[in-house]
Amino acid sequence: MRGRHVVDISSTYKRVALKDHVNAYSKQESPVRFTGYPSWKRSLPHVIVATLASFLFGYHLGVVNETLESISLDLAFSGSTLAEGLVVSTCLGGAFIGSLFSGWIADGVGRRRALQLCALPMIIGASMSATTKNLWGMLLGRLFVGTGMGLGPAVAALYVSEVSPAYVRGTFGSFTQISSCLGLLGSLFMGLQAKGIVGWWRACFWVSIIPAALLALLMEFSAESPHWLFKSGRTSQAEAEFEKLLGEAHVKYAYAELSKPDGGDDTEAVMLSDLLHGRHFKLIFIGSTLFALQQLSGINAVFYFSSAVFKSFGVPSDRANICIGVANFLGSIVAMILMDKLGRRVLLLGSFSVSMGLQVVGASSFPSSTEAFYLSAGGMLLFVLTFSLGAGPVPSLLLSEIFPGQIRAKAMAFCMSVHWVINFFVGLLFLPLLEQIGAQILYTVFGAFCLISVIFVKRNVVETKGKSLQEIEMALLPVE
Repeated sequence: MRGRHVVDISSTYKRVALKDHVNAYSKQESPVRFTGYPSWKRSLPHVIVATLASFLFGYHLGVVNETLESISLDLAFSGSTLAEGLVVSTCLGGAFIGSLFSGWIADGVGRRRALQLCALPMIIGASMSATTKNLWGMLLGRLFVGTGMGLGPAVAALYVSEVSPAYVRGTFGSFTQISSCLGLLGSLFMGLQAKGIVGWWRACFWVSIIPAALLALLMEFSAESPHWLFKSGRTSQAEAEFEKLLGEAHVKYAYAELSKPDGGDDTEAVMLSDLLHGRHFKLIFIGSTLFALQQLSGINAVFYFSSAVFKSFGVPSDRANICIGVANFLGSIVAMILMDKLGRRVLLLGSFSVSMGLQVVGASSFPSSTEAFYLSAGGMLLFVLTFSLGAGPVPSLLLSEIFPGQIRAKAMAFCMSVHWVINFFVGLLFLPLLEQIGAQILYTVFGAFCLISVIFVKRNVVETKGKSLQEIEMALLPVE
């Protein structure tokens, strides 16, 4: 019943063009008229600064990839798979904590201050990791970094969706994914010298302080989200920020859109219980399920498995990881180009559909022939490429669009927490399951989750391309 109701809304969206909706609103409800699209150049610098949080996320996710062997030797835990696993996964625990509280922080101090705050634990944690003499110092540093990793991307997705003009919001939203890919590639390239230069791994952590400091500094000169200011009752400041982001000619129209009644009470405090039942439950369910299916598609398993596949054919792991990173980056670039042309829903359906087929290729991971190697390795690269076209960048952008302003930050925080929990268990259970049930069955399971994702997207996900956040909110959350 829920799925049918959302699909009906989606079909309604398809029948009503954005300009028709705007003109109807201008004639019937407001004397303010649509004056054309604002220049995207005004908001672009603010978006780029915010995506530094995503860059740091990607960098710290990959910084231990090539350096872990050197770290284990220097800190005297070489040979302990448990210790190595803790160094990799401790930041995931910190990320869960950071993402869980990100909504309350973003609503309490604003998007701009929240992004500055996320830089602080990353600077402290990276410094601790770079200077530590033992395993415990490294783990504590990774925990600090993780809290920033959990806080930053969630708030960055919110900020980008709220400061971007509707007609380029998909393109700008893709910048967060591209920035993550650049951070990951940057960490891999930095780590190339780790095995040849003693102590180079410490430099890899020190370098990450530069973008973190830039994020904290440059956000001081960036615009605050007008949506957050309006919700906080600071209406004059919201108008001033609209002028900074859109230009003077578009302030009145943008403010009129923001002032549309939505049937909710923005003055009410939102509790965690409010997200789990009542009129918001459907949207929270869609968002949480999308993030869960994103992780259960097997993308992290491919990242974990790729080095072993390439290494079994004599290809160094560093080259393998860079190939995977480049495929991820290229897919994200294409997604940025297509996001506001094809739409979010089309990219999600196409990405999950092709990924499902490529899981069959992934099942042939350890053959011995050269032909099988090209099939298996090529399948992995194509899987990463197709995943980054839709299933990777779309969920965080889509969720920041479909959640009402009253609950947007806290709902994003809750759904991102689900993402980190599923991510943790996929990483924890992948290798044991691979040994117990084998690659064919395991990759078939991943393919089945991709099929479930296609069905779920078809039944529950609306198209948000080109629509203002207020239009989406009024359609998805009608007055009770």
